[in-house]
Amino acid sequence: MSKKEIDIEIDRLTNSIENSVTGEVFDTKVVLLNQSGKKDIKSAEWLFDWEAELDLKNREVYKLTTVNNPKIIHGLLCLEDKSDHIFIHLIESANFNKGTNKMYLGVAGNLFAFACKLSFEKGYEGYVAFDSKSALIEHYKKKLGATHFKGQRMYIETVNALKLVKKYFQD
Repeated sequence: MSKKEIDIEIDRLTNSIENSVTGEVFDTKVVLLNQSGKKDIKSAEWLFDWEAELDLKNREVYKLTTVNNPKIIHGLLCLEDKSDHIFIHLIESANFNKGTNKMYLGVAGNLFAFACKLSFEKGYEGYVAFDSKSALIEHYKKKLGATHFKGQRMYIETVNALKLVKKYFQD
């Protein structure tokens, strides 16, 4: 799998993250990681090499945690400011949030919504681009309202970016 491929399926768009068994909803926050944040990432628990992503000068890595338990990372996001849009290089849910027995729903949707929010904040009208595995293109169209550009490149434009931001960031 290429480092630039995003291999994450959107389970459900929730207004935060939701315990898959109890339905309990938890407030989240997305925090920029810096070099000292490397200690928080245990490489054996992640598919991608997040420490290497933190070393790249043109990229930023963010972690998704719950407000009440900021030590547990539910997902990670690596993005780049392209001066007119945000490009997502990598996005990954924690191992306990993957597969049919995932503990929490809404992690990936939360991270995509954050990228859209950041795009709005930077004046890019919510535009976010990413590369998808071929098998997930239709999934991203349906769940995120993403548009297939060409090859594996997809993007989220203003209208659908705004929907995601409103879903996850109501304030």
